[in-house]
Amino acid sequence: MTLSRLDSAQKRYDELSRLMAQPEIAMDPDTLQKIAKERSSLEDIVTAYSQYQKTSEEVTELEALLADTPEGDMRGFVREEVTTLRQRREDILHQLEQLLQPSDANDGKDAIVEIRAGTGGEEASLFAADLFRMYSRYAQNKGWQIEIVDANESGIRGLKEITFQVKGKGAFGRLKHERGVHRVQRVPVTESSGRLHTSAATVVVLPEVEDIDLDIHPDDIKMDFFHSSGAGGQNVNKVTTAVRLTHVPTGVVAMCQDERSQLKNRMKAMAVLRARLFDARQRQQSEEIEAQRRSQVGTGDRSEKVRTYNFPQDRVTDHRINLTLHNINGILDGDLDRVIDKLLSTQHQSQAAGP
Repeated sequence: MTLSRLDSAQKRYDELSRLMAQPEIAMDPDTLQKIAKERSSLEDIVTAYSQYQKTSEEVTELEALLADTPEGDMRGFVREEVTTLRQRREDILHQLEQLLQPSDANDGKDAIVEIRAGTGGEEASLFAADLFRMYSRYAQNKGWQIEIVDANESGIRGLKEITFQVKGKGAFGRLKHERGVHRVQRVPVTESSGRLHTSAATVVVLPEVEDIDLDIHPDDIKMDFFHSSGAGGQNVNKVTTAVRLTHVPTGVVAMCQDERSQLKNRMKAMAVLRARLFDARQRQQSEEIEAQRRSQVGTGDRSEKVRTYNFPQDRVTDHRINLTLHNINGILDGDLDRVIDKLLSTQHQSQAAGP
């Protein structure tokens, strides 16, 4: 990594900041939005670079002080400070290397996540609920927002399936490698003999698509309204608020019944429909380009077994990168950064190596 790239990013960020302050730009919403989006994409890099520069200055100052400090307690203290600051500078440099890696055009978008119970009966439904809680806690840690679109609950606090939006900067980029089959190995609470049970749930992660990303003709959308079947009280069930949208040319369906307002349900269902159609189009394009470079973390196809959560051994293993971590309860409580950082690092290394 060369510092010239960081200098260029800093100059471009400052230039965009000046443009946003100009009255003629402020009066043009489309141009302002475009500039603000580019500026936002550079913000993390510029912030980290500023921290790197400040830390480097502190290291230089303390190294000079260390050279002039005689042996004794004070010299030992200064030496420890220099060591700490050098490590901090290395950490920031590693962060900058990650930030400068080429990214998917969709990485900065919000995400739509779908979790479905797979093989394993009621235990699979309970595991699907555990995964939803895991992603909810992770989103909370990141300062993101979770909005449920549709949920189908099982009888014992489990989830047969759930679709939800994750709203926050870079949500899709952080969550995209979570897609695939997640497997759990544990003794179910209903198992009196203590027999180890294996079940699974499928996770799908889609980028939330804006209208400008995908042209959908209104005449191609079939809209159905019906009574909500989930929890929500008498008002929800008495009023026809649930919405089902069908894209007639492809047969893709999206449904939302979580809100009391028919309009809000329709808006959420449309967001899911756009994301599914966009995903289908991208998959088709990928299949047509067989020579496309594939990363070490796999294609993200939902049929792949990507991770195993083994309770007896307190172990979580991501099979795509041969990563094994312990503290399974902490991971299911949203401590996912170690896994996600390793997945993204592996992807970047594969991209840098070339086909």
